[in-house]
Amino acid sequence: MPSEELKTVWITGASSGIGRACAEVYASRGARVILSSRRKDELERVASKLTRQLDLKGDGNFVIAPLDLGDSSKFQGIVKDVLNEVKEVDLMIHCGGISQRSLAIDTSLEVDRRVMEIDYFGTIALTKELLPHFIQKKSGQFVVVTSLMGLFSSPLRSGYCGAKHALHGFFEALRAEHFKDGIGISLVCPGFIATDISLNAVVGDGTKQGTMDKKTGAGMTPLACAKKLAKGVDRRKDLILIGRSEILAVYIHRFFPSLLRRIMRKASVT
Repeated sequence: MPSEELKTVWITGASSGIGRACAEVYASRGARVILSSRRKDELERVASKLTRQLDLKGDGNFVIAPLDLGDSSKFQGIVKDVLNEVKEVDLMIHCGGISQRSLAIDTSLEVDRRVMEIDYFGTIALTKELLPHFIQKKSGQFVVVTSLMGLFSSPLRSGYCGAKHALHGFFEALRAEHFKDGIGISLVCPGFIATDISLNAVVGDGTKQGTMDKKTGAGMTPLACAKKLAKGVDRRKDLILIGRSEILAVYIHRFFPSLLRRIMRKASVT
């Protein structure tokens, strides 16, 4: 779908990081942007700041739709309310989620379940609620921000990698099932992006790591990531890789998987 045809874009995880940057990119293009994350006050802050920053007229460019990816029981009502207000959604960008930093043996099953609930089940539950709308209008695109960890795995991220791999499995199946309905699926795999993902990552007992991974802190800016994402989405690319030299790992994994496994065993991952 060419960018000039985009009218309404729904973004989860919109209060910070890549999600907030995507809101900036699409609002600057003139799209109406639905902002979702847990905290209504943070979403209102983002909408107000972007309205001033981009010199937008009035507050009609943004719709605030708070939701908690860990509580999908409310999604049916949220989607219904959003569609009643905006009438039509053209693009849903799934940016919301959490990460994890701990050895598998030290990570409680409760933490694994929480990561899976938010990163996987929350994302697919919201997708399933919006899917009938896309089917009815015979168009629409789901953009799923997973990670390079959805294509291969790293130590200290077992739960996170499991959830991201699961997203790839689900959305590849959805792509095949609804190709004839005109629905696009773009899986976005960022590498190191300078967000708070490592600060907010949960460790084995469920508390936050609270420290910045060195490579994450030195990564690409969220806005640069969002701009590359938007270009790939315009082209309706199936897979969008975003990052610097770390992207090479995708090709090493594809052609020399044993080599990548050796590299990952020795890599500094925090």
